[in-house]
Amino acid sequence: MNADELRSFLDEKVIQYNNQDFIDTDPVQIPHLFTQKEDIEIAGFLAATIAWGNRKMIINNAKKMVNLMGNSPYDFVINHKEHHLDDLENFVHRTFNGSDFTTFIKALQNIYKNHNGLEAVFAKHQQKEGMQKAIHEFKKVFFEIEHQNRTQKHVSDPLVGSAAKRINMYLRWMVRNDNAGVDLGIWKSISTSTLSCPLDVHSGNVARKLGILTRKQNDAKALHELDTQLRFMDPNDPVKYDFALFGLGVFEGF
Repeated sequence: MNADELRSFLDEKVIQYNNQDFIDTDPVQIPHLFTQKEDIEIAGFLAATIAWGNRKMIINNAKKMVNLMGNSPYDFVINHKEHHLDDLENFVHRTFNGSDFTTFIKALQNIYKNHNGLEAVFAKHQQKEGMQKAIHEFKKVFFEIEHQNRTQKHVSDPLVGSAAKRINMYLRWMVRNDNAGVDLGIWKSISTSTLSCPLDVHSGNVARKLGILTRKQNDAKALHELDTQLRFMDPNDPVKYDFALFGLGVFEGF
């Protein structure tokens, strides 16, 4: 395929997968449970944080997290007392455990009480060429509270080589608004043009087969290479191609 044929092929796949049916099998359904902005962004952030492994298990455990917060994430984050956190101690999703969950609640409370919320923290350091520095700065703010070192591994940092798949997916959920109904598009202070593809094993393998990624590792350098290609195809909304690459990999075994 030449460049125009490849773009047309991927545009068709975006239309095929970027629709309401996608929600049923994806963790994006978790923030869709809510209507208040803060509930949406907190539920989404927690669901994205544990989004690795079996998708059914991710969704079930994300629902457990929400239930443990009384199905009112923002109210729980802001108003919880220390004894309320005891209920979180038995939570586990792979290597993310109850103490990690507790730290995340305290970190989110700090962000909403002292930094004007999640959107403000991510937006503060956004750059025209991408959100990598913003994610790096977000991690510093997130862990300015007292925490165990082990919990830091659950927030990726693209400036130390990570593709930051889960945070980039979360940013896609919060920022994109194309009226297809999958991404929620509630953040207005960040441009879709700055977003990066949530690079994982599926999207990476498909991108390599299509010739738009050559690097073998799914790391920050690979993400930069892929982003460059996707921004050439659509400079205003490059991350829409995540639906095509992911759909081809997961649903079609491309």
